[in-house]
Amino acid sequence: MEKRILIMTLLLSSFLSAQKWESDWTAAAALAKQNHQNVLLVFSGSDWCAPCIRLDKSIWQSSEFQDYAKDHWTMLRADFPRKKANLLPEDQKIKNAQLAEKYNKNGYFPLVLLLDPNGNILGQTGFKNISVQEYIALLKSFEG
Repeated sequence: MEKRILIMTLLLSSFLSAQKWESDWTAAAALAKQNHQNVLLVFSGSDWCAPCIRLDKSIWQSSEFQDYAKDHWTMLRADFPRKKANLLPEDQKIKNAQLAEKYNKNGYFPLVLLLDPNGNILGQTGFKNISVQEYIALLKSFEG
């Protein structure tokens, strides 16, 4: 019985600590305003872009980044998968295309933008082969 409780607790804590990614600008902006945060917008090709996949594994999935980000940024992902199995619903494709039209006209992947809650760009970067601490410091430098 105790073993089951421990396993359930561990599973629940892993779900709670997972990075929460928004998929809609309106919701992300409202959340950012409510929490007095900026929005970290990531343009990704999750199933075809090698640097996007590396950035996800080395930075976004790290517990160190997740622990910092949850209290400092509202996370918004605009994903552009290509494989049939990963295709997004049509409404999400439209939302992502609208974000790309405004913020990623040149189609760079990955593109990471730090925006204020009103949508103004504070800074931008992409994949960097640096540590999680260095990546966080880079993003923080955009905030002035």
